[in-house]
Amino acid sequence: MIDQFTRAESAAQLVLSRTSLRPKIGLVLGSGLGGFADTLSDAAGVPYAEIPSFPHSTAIGHAGRMVIGNADSVSVAAMQGRVHLYEGYSAQEITFPIRVFGRMGIRAVILTNAAGGINRSYAQGALVLLRDHINLQGTNPLLGANDDRFGPRFPDMTHAYARNYREAAREEARRLGVTLHEGVYAALLGPSYETPAEIEYLRRIGADLVGMSTAAEVIVARHMGMSVLAISCVTNMAAGILDQPLSHAEVMETGERVKSTFEALLRAVLPRVAADLPK
Repeated sequence: MIDQFTRAESAAQLVLSRTSLRPKIGLVLGSGLGGFADTLSDAAGVPYAEIPSFPHSTAIGHAGRMVIGNADSVSVAAMQGRVHLYEGYSAQEITFPIRVFGRMGIRAVILTNAAGGINRSYAQGALVLLRDHINLQGTNPLLGANDDRFGPRFPDMTHAYARNYREAAREEARRLGVTLHEGVYAALLGPSYETPAEIEYLRRIGADLVGMSTAAEVIVARHMGMSVLAISCVTNMAAGILDQPLSHAEVMETGERVKSTFEALLRAVLPRVAADLPK
């Protein structure tokens, strides 16, 4: 059986064959936030279905393609949508795109997601910089034999979310007049939304947001030595915060409403991340 490293290398070469650009920054654009990739110039789009071994997204609001292009002067590889454990994939499968990023030469990843707000100081539509996460998905993408070509057996997660990137994001948000919160993300399995009791539990253990992605991607990025910046869009308040039912339509509507603010912040942060890349 072909090992994951070889499969990631093959997928990376296919993507790179479609463009002359050689980006060092990868973007993962979550629910309702994929429109940023449509603004890239000199862009080449590669559907996930055409990338060897690449998982196919089934989630609503995830276009399912990788776009390589320029955001002003910065070349990026942008994933329009991700796959999730709740779609039936394994932890290794949902993080395979991050492995491909690494083999493409990506050195920094910017992850975005739609999340439920637990912290009562957040409002629907708030943007939140992640400073840490709590993985409650019941699995880890590094389970099984370690391939030293990817990274070490026991990667350190003390600084999973790069301090210098977070400071750059805060500075750019202030310059733009954008309110940017900071918090801890709890990753759960899904696909059902959490109960009010579960949200109260998450609050008590230190979570500010809850979602169904991101943590595994961060683990794999750090395993491969990539630096990470992550920004959540609070598309709904979590169960029990407001006395109303939750729906995915609400997630999509909120993502659309904050799209321009989110894209402006992302475009401002990218040159700062590029400037801090290892030489």
